[in-house]
Amino acid sequence: MKPVLVTQLARFGDLVQTKRLLLGLRATGRAVYLLVDASLERLARLLYPWLDVHVINAHSPPDPLALRRALEDLSGKGFHRVYNLNFSGLNMATSTLFDPDIVRGYKLDQGQPVRDPWTGMALRWTGNRRLGALNLEDFWAGFVWPMAPGPEVNPDAVPKGGGLGVAMAGRHARRSLPPDMLASVVQAMLPMLDTPKIYLLGTAAERSAARELTVRLPPRVADTVVDLTGRTGWQELADTVAGLDRVLTPDTGVMHLAAHLGVPVTATFLSSAWCHETGPYGRGHTVWQAVHECAPCLESAPCPCGQACLEPFRRREFLRLVGGLEGGRFAGDPPPGLTGYHTDFDALGVTCKAFTGQDPGRGERLRVRGFIARHLGIEAGHAVPVAPDLAETLLADPDFMLHKHQTLLEIL
Repeated sequence: MKPVLVTQLARFGDLVQTKRLLLGLRATGRAVYLLVDASLERLARLLYPWLDVHVINAHSPPDPLALRRALEDLSGKGFHRVYNLNFSGLNMATSTLFDPDIVRGYKLDQGQPVRDPWTGMALRWTGNRRLGALNLEDFWAGFVWPMAPGPEVNPDAVPKGGGLGVAMAGRHARRSLPPDMLASVVQAMLPMLDTPKIYLLGTAAERSAARELTVRLPPRVADTVVDLTGRTGWQELADTVAGLDRVLTPDTGVMHLAAHLGVPVTATFLSSAWCHETGPYGRGHTVWQAVHECAPCLESAPCPCGQACLEPFRRREFLRLVGGLEGGRFAGDPPPGLTGYHTDFDALGVTCKAFTGQDPGRGERLRVRGFIARHLGIEAGHAVPVAPDLAETLLADPDFMLHKHQTLLEIL
């Protein structure tokens, strides 16, 4: 059978979140090629040793000759299908190497940017991100029918006995807790650990934040800190995370790596991060989501609310919950503007289910989720009826069902 190609030119977390799609393609029996940024080559080989990994410089100035050779090599492989997952100039340019009829996702066709019907449908249901109903990993998996079983993608999360990992920050500063707040959360979580050891994780850019966090901890706690910011390669990072009791993190690549390895995550989601879109994939994880009316916001726009979504994470009620309820030793309500979610699965994919606090938009998310599941031929167990106006909105492309069944026939 002809091979398939997945083009994933985004960053660390996106590469990990491509896992369910890659497993679905592997199950078809076809050889799977993966094109990634050169900086992620070692990580891609670590995560997916069964893939044929190819690289280009997507996030640094390219070497024109090396780029040409890499793309010429791929263009001659005779792919059955190309899954182009990102909307970028380089992704669009790369798509022109192949017959437009075999490209899914984003492509240029006769010089015009074109979205795959499945991609276009997703952009419609995420028009209101607060009602976002599908995890990104499940969306990408939806390009292949049948989808790989969601619960089999990552191991159920269980503590490994090695202490607490703390991811210092994500790519966007507004999504992360500042060091003074992080220090309070770390201290609250210490009773949950089998081993009183703390590993600070991140790039060299987070070293100053790591130092500030450490000096804000009591001396007896600071003595247990191992600062690994900027000091690990991909293998060392994976080895460290794989042995931890838990990882405290914002929406980061480290969070997705922990889920990949079956290590429990306690995630803080605020600002533009929305757990229903990019939360940790698998069972056994906890997300604390800021749910102010302005959330999720647009990271590139100035915050008109004075970062009000940070305030619940300062409150004593949150610190009691993060250090107690997850271990079953304390019950209480979270501060206003914060909801606690546990991850689980339904037939469509991963879900975030509220266990404390209000869950704004839940009814509408379930309606959208139920519609998507039925549209894919999946019975997700949702009894919530789909309003006619919702179906009309999401089915703006009348060829979507035909496209899905053509894909199914090709696989069969």
